[in-house]
Amino acid sequence: MSELVVALDFKNGDDAIALARKISGTVPWVKVGLELFCAEGPSIVSRFKEMGFKVFVDLKFFDIPNTVKGAVRSATRAGADMLSLHALGGERMAIAAREGRSEAAVEGDGPLLMAITILTSMSEEDLPFPIPNGLGESVLDLALASSQAGLDGIVCSGLEVESVKKRCGNDFLCLTPGIRPAQASDDQRRVVTPAQAVRNGSNFLVVGRPVTQADDPKKAAADIIRDMLI
Repeated sequence: MSELVVALDFKNGDDAIALARKISGTVPWVKVGLELFCAEGPSIVSRFKEMGFKVFVDLKFFDIPNTVKGAVRSATRAGADMLSLHALGGERMAIAAREGRSEAAVEGDGPLLMAITILTSMSEEDLPFPIPNGLGESVLDLALASSQAGLDGIVCSGLEVESVKKRCGNDFLCLTPGIRPAQASDDQRRVVTPAQAVRNGSNFLVVGRPVTQADDPKKAAADIIRDMLI
């Protein structure tokens, strides 16, 4: 069954915690991104864990293999349930990330490692270089490379999930940002509705502003979860 991840893209921990309290018991996952993590540090992960959430730490690691290994090790010790790293880092970086996870995991397998392919805020014309076979094919190439490197899944648009599953197998996870109710619009480019994402095979749906900026965040989240079941 697909799961909802709410992106808590706030400037400080107090605001993020206040929103988290409103959706507690309805939403299983929260996402900690760069702004909140840089403001609060690893302790914010622990606070969400204490509230009963699973935590996706979305820092998009992209560096030399040894540095990424250490970053994944530290994030695993901080309690992350899912981490993001760039697929463009290649096989050696992916293997180093897996090693860092194994060194720090106390129980089970540690956090899911999800590779960033092409950001959902980008279309083909946003890229600084031409892609001969098109953006969609580049996503598939990065997905296959990530699968072969032993990562758990990728971050991609819901428009690409079905093709990714065909190429990499149904067990290869897809986390989909750019999820928007039909009436919503903002700076995301490659978007789908919650129902479309689930039908295409997305395992995790990431939603931010449609929940966090709603008058009633708990109701907004519940409505999205209902749409996911259609």
